[in-house]
Amino acid sequence: MNYHDLQIDWLKCFVAVVDAGSLSAAAPEVHRSQSAVSMQLKKLESALGCRLMMRGPRQHQLTPDGQKLLGYARRMLDLHSETQAAFHGEELKGRIRLGVPDDYAAKYLTPVLKRFAPQHGSVEIELDCEQSTSLIPRVECGELDLALVSRDHPRHGTLLFYEPMVWVGSAQFQVWRKDPLPIAVYESTSLAKRSAINSLGLQGRRYKVVYNSSSLAGQVAAVESGLAVAVLTQCSAPAHLEVLGRDHGLGPLEPMEVSVFRSQASQNSEAVDRLHALLVKTLRMASP
Repeated sequence: MNYHDLQIDWLKCFVAVVDAGSLSAAAPEVHRSQSAVSMQLKKLESALGCRLMMRGPRQHQLTPDGQKLLGYARRMLDLHSETQAAFHGEELKGRIRLGVPDDYAAKYLTPVLKRFAPQHGSVEIELDCEQSTSLIPRVECGELDLALVSRDHPRHGTLLFYEPMVWVGSAQFQVWRKDPLPIAVYESTSLAKRSAINSLGLQGRRYKVVYNSSSLAGQVAAVESGLAVAVLTQCSAPAHLEVLGRDHGLGPLEPMEVSVFRSQASQNSEAVDRLHALLVKTLRMASP
């Protein structure tokens, strides 16, 4: 069988279109014209002998073969950049003070740091795990450089995706049958608490707050022990808890706007520039 080598420029254009969503948006990212990007994609498809994208009027959707290629392409481009930096680049140094809520850390932040850390081993990262309502003012005052947060206002960072919210309960206790409904909540300013109470109010369902905790572990413990039901981000809901809905007498919840929020004080930091760009590039594709 006659295989064709894959050129780095083809892969750069492919990943740029995936991340930007269209040829027109990707073209400036790779410093090419829209027609040149289209030609690079056609060459890549010809070399692989398959269709990688379904081209729409405004957006491009990956085919199954395109999805298969994407992971390989990212790893090849990362290794290409790492190799160039080893021979021609200056070592990136600095410190990044980074914040993230518990529920976003494992699912969204860890994969990004796994890509960032091996390439920039001299960058020191200080990680704080707190609720978004605590992280946002710390970014605003310059105490943190970056934070992945559930934003409550458009000025609080660059929107990355919408994270669904879910009711969870223990099948062993079936607390959702009680009236008034016992609920576990985060602190008073929490967006999750606001969403839960708004949903119950729209249903006209009675409730009582029986447990308060600022930690994800505390919320899960309250549900596991049969004290209450809780509202969690979908990404943090443990598999052993039951996701509740209309069949359990519970209505829909507003999703969270997840953003990356950067401090004004960090604008001159190249290390923060790199991590911020990687968070935006990676997590804009992360919507469930």
